[in-house]
Amino acid sequence: MVRRVGTVQSFDAHAGLGTVAEGDGSSYTFHCTAISDGSRTIDEGTRVEFDLGAGGPGRWEAFAVTPLAIS
Repeated sequence: MVRRVGTVQSFDAHAGLGTVAEGDGSSYTFHCTAISDGSRTIDEGTRVEFDLGAGGPGRWEAFAVTPLAIS
């Protein structure tokens, strides 16, 4: 599986839900438990790597959301 790269477009800490967008305009939701470093929040604008998987009927979600180091 190829890891994808995107940017956290939005994150609602109260609901624990966020959206990550790829450069081509595709976007996927994720739950705070998908953040791989154990934190339960992530800042909007953070560049991340993630895996894509089935989240429900006809729906894709981001999993294993990993913040990328700033270089």
